[in-house]
Amino acid sequence: MSTPAPVAADDVPDLIEHLDKGIARLTLNRPKARNSLSDALIASLHEAITRLGSDPAARVIILDAAGPAFCAGHDLKEMTAHRDDADGGKAYYDDLIARCSAMMQAIVRCPKPVIARVHGIATAAGCQLVASCDLALASSDAHFATPGVNIGLFCSTPMVALSRNVSRKQAMEMLLLGEMIDAKRAAEFGLINGCLPIDNLDEEVNAWAKRIASKSAHTVAIGKSAFYDQLEQGLSDAYDYAGRVMVTNMLARDAEEGINAFIEKRDPAWEDR
Repeated sequence: MSTPAPVAADDVPDLIEHLDKGIARLTLNRPKARNSLSDALIASLHEAITRLGSDPAARVIILDAAGPAFCAGHDLKEMTAHRDDADGGKAYYDDLIARCSAMMQAIVRCPKPVIARVHGIATAAGCQLVASCDLALASSDAHFATPGVNIGLFCSTPMVALSRNVSRKQAMEMLLLGEMIDAKRAAEFGLINGCLPIDNLDEEVNAWAKRIASKSAHTVAIGKSAFYDQLEQGLSDAYDYAGRVMVTNMLARDAEEGINAFIEKRDPAWEDR
């Protein structure tokens, strides 16, 4: 399957949602604006991620985009319009960055794994969006950049997610040079999990989503939360914390069922508890 096509109607939402067999798909749908993160799209994404996180019917989320680009970052035209505000736009910019940062963190804190399916470009906050997802697969012709330095606006908030995915030197290379890197290099950096020809991308993304959806949602939620929490801790504290999490997990019904199923050489019957 090729790149999702733009939806032609003028009254369609900026975020299209589809849920089938445990796999929720969120499609950024501002193709004419290269799916830049407008105020409305940030709000729609935040709401959908939060809601799907508590929806038992959703077991994994795929984030993709319509049109020729994944996401070109913030909507600079929308931002520039606030230069005429009485305070030069400060109140609006404070609020915008806070709302966007909260949306990115909602992806990390969502108990359901989020897979970015990337094609075209993912730049600035679009690159941040990819880095905020748990997994990312891209087409071989995709490109990534944090190019804010080129227009006098350093990509400081994208830097947070970027620097938690790639090494310091690689992050600084992207932030200071502001140049595009291709999908192969992004995979080498660790920004994405891999790249494939565009015609094979959907098949692989869907295969990953189905494999995750087949797991215990309770176990996956425990593991995802623990993964990000322990990263912020020192080594000894991380082991203490992870140990407590593992004991709690061991006492869960699905852990008992999964271990028994393994011993008995049968498929487990998850109850997601």
